[in-house]
Amino acid sequence: MMFKIAIKNLLGAGLRTWLNVFVTAISFFMIIFISAMYDGMREHAMQVSIDTEIAGGAYWHPEYDPMDPMTFEDAHSVLPDAVMALVDQKKAVSVLVSQASIYPNGRIMPVIMKGISSEQTIVNMPTQMLVVDDETTIPVMIGTGMAKDAKLKVGDSFTIRWLDADRTYDADEGTIVHIMETENFKLDLNHIWVPLAKAQSMLAMENEATYVTFAKDVLPSEGNGTWIHRDIHYLVRDMEAMIEADEPNAAIMYIILLALAAMGIFNAQVLSIFRRGKEIGTLMALGMARSRVVGLFTLEGGLNAVLAAIMTVILFGPILWYFNTYGIYMGIDYSEGQMGLIIAKRLIPVYSVGLVLTTTFVVSIIVLIVSYMPSRRIAKMRPTDALRGKTAV
Repeated sequence: MMFKIAIKNLLGAGLRTWLNVFVTAISFFMIIFISAMYDGMREHAMQVSIDTEIAGGAYWHPEYDPMDPMTFEDAHSVLPDAVMALVDQKKAVSVLVSQASIYPNGRIMPVIMKGISSEQTIVNMPTQMLVVDDETTIPVMIGTGMAKDAKLKVGDSFTIRWLDADRTYDADEGTIVHIMETENFKLDLNHIWVPLAKAQSMLAMENEATYVTFAKDVLPSEGNGTWIHRDIHYLVRDMEAMIEADEPNAAIMYIILLALAAMGIFNAQVLSIFRRGKEIGTLMALGMARSRVVGLFTLEGGLNAVLAAIMTVILFGPILWYFNTYGIYMGIDYSEGQMGLIIAKRLIPVYSVGLVLTTTFVVSIIVLIVSYMPSRRIAKMRPTDALRGKTAV
């Protein structure tokens, strides 16, 4: 009975009800949409990193720190037996990292030189392009961002200078054999890629490597010596930290949207109690318990959340579906890493059952609270005062 009365009262309020429902529906939509965008960014960044760089994980030399190029000089050694066995079985690929300098068109650019096997299939990189017949120069592969910064194109040659294991500087000529397009800026900016055997020969580090990336289906093994196992969660922690650092900005928007919806419903409840004083007095005079009257007005406010959820599905559901299918055009190409994030040109939001249920629960609880707050004043009203229109709230 109370449910029918609440529905009748809500529909009878007309435009006021639908405005409150619409504002609450916008809150539903924006919270789900923005949260799904962050989830989409996180999932895309992880997928690209796993596909092009991480695969199933890695083993690092104990001195290796990718964020500190000063460690590269000492971060190399012969692979432990267990790790070497994975490389021999084609289940892992070795990478040798060192600092170098290149001199394109008379300019000097510090770079990170990485040697990788041209026959590897562990990570999604076109390393097969490093196989060339001309052995007079060093075959070099770079990314589109590096090519843009250095003003290089396929076929261009330049001098490469490096410090070998004997602490002796050496130099030779390198030639661009391929420019790869990759969404992972960490493989592109300030990076040059050369064949692993060539890098080992140049640096006088025969059979040595800095880290080894193993395939997705390979389980961590024992007997790795001092080499450190790094799992996927460790290797993507920097990207997750950057995304999480930006989430407070979204939380501010959530609070603003929820505050707007809450204020609208709160004001509607206050106005409803003020205008329906005689109705409240009549109900209490006829014997309805004060708690039931409070419950009726609270239920009316709570039904706003139900109607808002329905409106969100009907009005904003097609928009959410469209973005989930076709993505959101970002307007800027972030593939060169200007933002320090791996972001797709068209970002696909990721909607989860947990996200929808959590949003619905939080919004519904807030709506019930702001509906109850003015309604509880009814318990202090006298039926005679309400009948006379004295409804000070």
